[in-house]
Amino acid sequence: MELVVFDLDGTLLNDASQISAFTRETLSSLTRNGVAYTVATGRNLHSGQQIIADHGFVLPHVYTNGTVIWDPRVETLSLNNYLTVSEATHVLRAALKEEISPWVNTVNEDKQHFVFHPSRLSEVEKKLLAVVQKRGGAQTLPLDELPADAKITNISMLGSAAGIDAIRASLANEHHLISYSGVAMERKDLKWVDFHHSSASKGDALNLLRQQLNISSLICFGDSDNDLSMFQIADECYAPDNAKDFVKAEATAVIGHNNEDGIAHYLRERFNL
Repeated sequence: MELVVFDLDGTLLNDASQISAFTRETLSSLTRNGVAYTVATGRNLHSGQQIIADHGFVLPHVYTNGTVIWDPRVETLSLNNYLTVSEATHVLRAALKEEISPWVNTVNEDKQHFVFHPSRLSEVEKKLLAVVQKRGGAQTLPLDELPADAKITNISMLGSAAGIDAIRASLANEHHLISYSGVAMERKDLKWVDFHHSSASKGDALNLLRQQLNISSLICFGDSDNDLSMFQIADECYAPDNAKDFVKAEATAVIGHNNEDGIAHYLRERFNL
């Protein structure tokens, strides 16, 4: 089976974090023509599911950069390479030292998503908390209620560029950790960062799916550093024009911009949709 794999933000989604009408119809055409596809994203389970719902993603999904695999066909959740509370302790300390709130995301086998956060939040963080609570799907709880046996999928933060860079620098030698960072959508003078276990990656998760689904060819689309692991194992890999330069350099080819339905246009030509 040939499998097409999409990153979401900056790739399949436009800058409004939406699947456009043109891309939606393209996905429907893939389904009608028997082309298999799925998603591999850094987003968590509930955030990702809300975006791709009703768009034909029936095969297993990869979330949180390979930490979580959700199979909608049988509604089963696989947790791989999560962080223990002990492993996450240095991340929490580094964040609080810079007065930046760590958002600790956990998921259990019952698909329950919990977000633990400090009581002291900046104004931007308070707005983010309101968005998370309004979105639903995740319970928000005080950080001091984090269970000792929690399965942590990732720890995310939003703060000043200097603060985020200082946190990443202080944890650079923590070999069980990997982080990804970028400019925040909320404000251009802020940055976000996401930490998870270094053993988890999109590439490793897709290798598992390759075996489980008997995939003969893997075609991947992505725009950022967390997509490179799946580029390395893909038979073909494509970067949208808005991708980071070092990602473009690793791609089979560079195609259209994410704000111009670049992925959808390529798919229509590739599969004669």
